Amino acid sequence: MSVESEEGGLHDQIVEVIPNLRAFARSLVNNPAQADDLVQGALMRALSNLDKFQAGTNLRAWMFTILRNLFYSELRKRRREVEDADGGYAAMLSTQPNQIPSLELKDFRVALEKLPAEQREALILIGASGFSYEDAAEICGCAIGTMKSRVNRGRNRLADLLQIDPDTDLGSDQALTNMLEGRQALLASC
Repeated sequence: MSVESEEGGLHDQIVEVIPNLRAFARSLVNNPAQADDLVQGALMRALSNLDKFQAGTNLRAWMFTILRNLFYSELRKRRREVEDADGGYAAMLSTQPNQIPSLELKDFRVALEKLPAEQREALILIGASGFSYEDAAEICGCAIGTMKSRVNRGRNRLADLLQIDPDTDLGSDQALTNMLEGRQALLASC
C-alpha cells in the first residue's frame, strides 16, 4: 500500500470520526459554536500532525485525545485571560514607545552642545549634578549672581533651541518641567 493511499484512508477515517468528535466536544462545552471551533481545531492539529500517527493504532482514540488536550489547553489559557470588552485594562497596560524619549534625549544633547561652555557647565552642575548655586559658583570660581545668570541664559537658550514652550509643551515630563520652572523662579527672583 502506497503512502498516498494510506493517507487517503486516514483522511476518510478522520471524516468518519467527526460526528463523534462533535458530540464529545458538545459534552465538554455547552455552546455549539465553541464545540464546532474545538472540533475544527482538533482536526487541524490532527491533519498537520498526521505523520506522527502510528499506523495500526486506534485513530479514533488519537483524535479524541487531541480534542481533549486542545480543550484543556484552551481552558488553561482562558483562566489567564481577562475579559476586556471596553479596552479599559489594555489601556492601563499600554506604554509609550521608547524611541521617542531616546530621540528627545539626542536632540537635547545636540542643543546642549550648542550652548557656550560657561552656560553648559552651569546647567550641568545645577540641573544634572544637583549642586546648589553657591557650590556651583565656588566650583567655577565666579559669583553666585554670575552662576544664576549663566543658568538662566542657558535654560532660555535650550528652550529656544528645542522649541519648547514650558507652558504648553512639557506635558507629564516632570523632570523637564522642574528644570524649566526653575528658570521661571530664577527670573522672578532677579
